[in-house]
Amino acid sequence: MPPFIGSHPLSSGFPRNSIDSSSNIVTIDVGGHLFQTTKQTLKQSGSKSILSEISNLDGSIPFIDRDPEMFSILLSLLRTGNLPSKAKTFDIQDLVFESQFYGVEHLLLNSHSNPSQFEPFDLEKSLILPLSGRDSPTAISTTQLGSVQVAHGCKITSFDWSLKRKSTILTQFAGIDSMLSLSPNVVAAGATDFSGLQIIDVSKGFVKETLNWENVTKSGSTVQGIGASKEFLFTSFESSRRNSNCIMIYDLSDNGFRPVSEIGHYEIFGAELDSAIPATKLTWIPSYNLLMAAGSHSGPSGVRGNIRFWDLRSGNAVWEIKENVDCFADCTVSDDLSAILKVGVHSGEVFISDLRNIGKENTWTCLGDSRKATNGKKEGFGSKIESHGNQVFCSKGGNLELWSEVLIGSSIKDRVFRKNSMGRAKDSCGNKITHFSFGGNKMFVTRKDQQFVEVWQSSVKGF
Repeated sequence: MPPFIGSHPLSSGFPRNSIDSSSNIVTIDVGGHLFQTTKQTLKQSGSKSILSEISNLDGSIPFIDRDPEMFSILLSLLRTGNLPSKAKTFDIQDLVFESQFYGVEHLLLNSHSNPSQFEPFDLEKSLILPLSGRDSPTAISTTQLGSVQVAHGCKITSFDWSLKRKSTILTQFAGIDSMLSLSPNVVAAGATDFSGLQIIDVSKGFVKETLNWENVTKSGSTVQGIGASKEFLFTSFESSRRNSNCIMIYDLSDNGFRPVSEIGHYEIFGAELDSAIPATKLTWIPSYNLLMAAGSHSGPSGVRGNIRFWDLRSGNAVWEIKENVDCFADCTVSDDLSAILKVGVHSGEVFISDLRNIGKENTWTCLGDSRKATNGKKEGFGSKIESHGNQVFCSKGGNLELWSEVLIGSSIKDRVFRKNSMGRAKDSCGNKITHFSFGGNKMFVTRKDQQFVEVWQSSVKGF
């Protein structure tokens, strides 16, 4: 029996063909208000929705004892695929509960947090997500549709896609350095001072599995970085004695996270500094079927690092970039731009290199002031850089920069990028930005010594 109260004959105020069994028009009484729509519109709700069941009724008007104003919002969502502007007058959590009753939460999610609605030039700080306790965030991870997990101290706090439902769990870690969302309820988490990668169900608060790397010395293995493709989970391990490191590949399609292979296995001998640097950033490049693994080290001779591109089939590095002069403070790769990007630790400037030159000698092109590259200062220390779509985001201190391409030519030398400041004046010059990530149509930002997460989104799309 469908979960609505009942039905009654059509009132005289509506034409008789609205209950004609051959008519495409359906009339519904919601809380004493009559709504007319088509069977096709109701079937947009999906086969498991009560609205789809109503579309199959003939000869009567179903009565649903719910809020008619909220129903009108959801009916507009079925008709257009988007929320109407008047939806902003309602609390999103109320709409979530109502959509769950009708079985259309998935449509509300797609409309409210659709990645295609991400508008980089219109982002501004719109919401603060408070965290419990005194610990500042040490890692943040997001899902495609906008749920977010935040590691702070020994805790992980999760917010669902609406950012209204919040839960916090305790972990075995003293602090979490790396975290990756595998689903809205499952994360992979690790630390540089705690052995093993843990697969944690954050909705139930338990460790599903612990993955370790069996190194030659039989010592523990700490996690330096985590990445993933649609098929594989990548984890950079370093032995507890810090004399070996590798990247393990696990099968994501297997619930047991079966080890597939290991790449980049280095045993450290003597003063071979390059082999001593474990990868701290792992990024999968779908168009090239390559894994970017990057790591850096600060020593007496300065900051040195390397960026390697691994072919999983052969297990070989097909390209290696060694960083000695103005080594990256952070780096990323953009499939959309076919480019590698870094922010220099000394200059603090953004550099770009053509990903299509794989196997050739690498050349960095500075997008900012190239004269700052040799000034000896560490103006880029702690800066972060990420690509999202065809845009590049870079944090410097408490500010965010957005780099966008101006289409002129096809080669890197001919390509021009323009720097844009982000947010309103009051959003800038806060504490140093420690992390930022993207989920749905939002950007999430954390700062040093602050116990909350900033949510940046379009002033047009936001509730």
